[in-house]
This record gives sequence, C-alpha cells and structure tokens, in this order.
Amino acid sequence: MTITSQDVLLVIDVQNDFCPGGRLAIADGAQVVEPIHRAARRFEHIILTQDWHPGGHLSFASAHPGTHPYETIELSYGPQTLWPDHCVQGSTGAQFVESLALPQAELVLRKGFRRQIDSYSAFFENDKVTSSGLAGYLRDRGLGRVFCTGLAYDFCVGFSALDARKSGFEAMVLKDACRAIDLNGSVARMEENFRNAGVNVIDDLR
Repeated sequence: MTITSQDVLLVIDVQNDFCPGGRLAIADGAQVVEPIHRAARRFEHIILTQDWHPGGHLSFASAHPGTHPYETIELSYGPQTLWPDHCVQGSTGAQFVESLALPQAELVLRKGFRRQIDSYSAFFENDKVTSSGLAGYLRDRGLGRVFCTGLAYDFCVGFSALDARKSGFEAMVLKDACRAIDLNGSVARMEENFRNAGVNVIDDLR
C-alpha cells in the first residue's frame, strides 16, 4: 500500500495502564509497539492520543458504589461500561509505555479529561456530539486518510476509526498494531460496525 503525505498514523492510548501490569491491562498490549514502529517509518504525519482521566472519573466503577468493573450502566449520554480506575492524570499508569519511541509525533491529544463524560474516540466524547477538535486539525493540515493503531481494537481504536469516517475521512485499522479487550463480544460488534461504516481493516502495511 502506498502511503502519501496526506496520510496520518493515529497511535491510540499505548499507555502503561493498558499493558501487562497496568490497572486495565489488555492481553499482549505491549506487543503493539513493534508493529507501530514499523508502520511509523512510512508516515510523514503521526498523532498520539493519551487517556487522561481525573480521579473519580464517571467511567470508573469506584465512582458508583455497589457496582463492579466491566458492568454497564446508563448515564445521561447513554450506556457506559464501568472500568477499573486507570490512566489517572499524572500517574505512572497514564504515561506512554517506555518502549514507544515516536519523538517525531506532531500532536499528543489528551482525552477523557472531563470528569462527567468518557471519551473512547479521538474525535468525539461518548455523547457523540462534543468534538475533540481533531477533525478540524486534520482538515487544516490537508490530511485525508487516517490509519488507526493502538489500544484497544474494539474500543478506543474502533470508535476512533468509526468517527474518522463520520467526520469525512477515509479510515484504515492496522490490525497487527492493535490488541483487543473483547468484552462480551465487543470485537464482533466492532467489526460489524466497521463493515457498515466502510472502515478498512488490513493486517499490516507490508
């Protein structure tokens, strides 16, 4: 596949808390780093996202007495999966994994910093209305095709790819550079959403 100067590599939430030993560890999460580095060599433009929650965030099960992580509750903006406390602002868990070396990245976009709403996507909060500003940034830079990588395939990566399409961009997911949670069939649901939205899933760029 030919990568051009209008393409951008979006590296999503490759942070300590999503990797082995973290508070919301994804199986083999750290294994995304090598394929991300391999892909990054081909891109002129790279953007990183960073989950960045205040303590007591509404998506944390600990904020809802009597609930447990991975339950789903209804909030003002719709259903919300409750998570273990993770990626708390300024914590070691919120830092990018040490092995991720992308000093050429042009932007670090922090998300999930509003206490009362979660943010899976790099483009919108979970209310599907509040924008992060990323779409405008990409348009201003003349970028038109978004290649999504990182953690997790069936949540933040997937919703970012879907919202890239919603925002008018071509969206690709590099599956070898992602790992999934697969919570109650979330991978199958996300892949159906990909097909319906026109998100292209490719194994790798080789």
